[in-house]
Amino acid sequence: MRKSAVLFLGFILLALMFAPMHGVAQSANGIWISTAELQQLPTSGPEWDHLKAEADKATGSPNLSNQNDDTNVRVMAKALVFARTGIESYRGDVIDACMAAIGTQKGGRTLALARELIAYIIAADLVGLPATENASFRDFLQNVRNETLSGRTLVSTHENRPNNWGTHAGATRAAIAVYLGDTAELARCAQVFKGWLGDRNAYAGFTYGALDWQFDSKNPVGVNPSGATRNGHSIDGVLPDDQRRAGGFSWPPPKENYVWEALQGVLAQAVILYRQGFDVWNWQNQAVLRAVKWLYEQANFPAAGDDGWEPHVVNFYYSTDFPAPVPANPGKNVGWTDWTHGLRTNTGGGGNSSPAAPQNLRIGSN
Repeated sequence: MRKSAVLFLGFILLALMFAPMHGVAQSANGIWISTAELQQLPTSGPEWDHLKAEADKATGSPNLSNQNDDTNVRVMAKALVFARTGIESYRGDVIDACMAAIGTQKGGRTLALARELIAYIIAADLVGLPATENASFRDFLQNVRNETLSGRTLVSTHENRPNNWGTHAGATRAAIAVYLGDTAELARCAQVFKGWLGDRNAYAGFTYGALDWQFDSKNPVGVNPSGATRNGHSIDGVLPDDQRRAGGFSWPPPKENYVWEALQGVLAQAVILYRQGFDVWNWQNQAVLRAVKWLYEQANFPAAGDDGWEPHVVNFYYSTDFPAPVPANPGKNVGWTDWTHGLRTNTGGGGNSSPAAPQNLRIGSN
């Protein structure tokens, strides 16, 4: 009995360590963005035109077992257009798609579930599902995060895989936690993410592959620490477990697509956690920013294709000016940030300053 009490107290203290700075926001504040913020954005221009053109397409058939299915980001587009215009037909499409997605993860892998599901959660949050549908969706989310798919669960993938698998899983896991109002789960997501960014005292339970790109092979991390070098070259900000896909250490560094792929999950995870009050953009000497800087400044490897949405988010939160395409293609998990983030002003004031809170963000005090 005494041992159980000590273990319980330890869990409570750990949760408090990784509790959000301001408490958990209600879903009305937006998992990804709020309706209030969207009302400040224009309904003209190439960003809006691109978004609306996608929203106006037939939805398609949701498939959470297909890691390359783009129905998810189309549903997200419909939700954004509804939240901005109030046109009910878009909301109806989103509701139908969220219901149709339930169960389609069967036969797939956790990578597919992680990539695909997050957009449906964000869309459901933006349109507000009717009571009956919401109950079904919440029950689905409660169960699917611990469902075994090809030997893994979403949770175990987040806590074991320090590459694109884990980053996508972490983003979707965090979105589920916010949607369900699960504060303990959200705190755990933050703890694991902080460990992945390089704080091994927070979490170090990952299983790494080849260590060629690690700064310290005895203490591997998800993002190399500030000032890290190898053979006189900067590896500060490298994502070693994705950069290794290109082979052993070499210079000039190979342009490895898996790094940008992993950052899709990183950025989605960071946005969600930050909106719940976690200071993620500044963790580990701004590890997220350093990762992007390395790709542009050392690897000469700018974001393109379905990674084009990523620099819009980085520029918004860090007040940087990385090249960001307009219109930007959506990613595998989320998108449309050239409209949601690229057209808003961040008053953070420079690449090394603390990122400013998103406009109109209301974070609850309880």
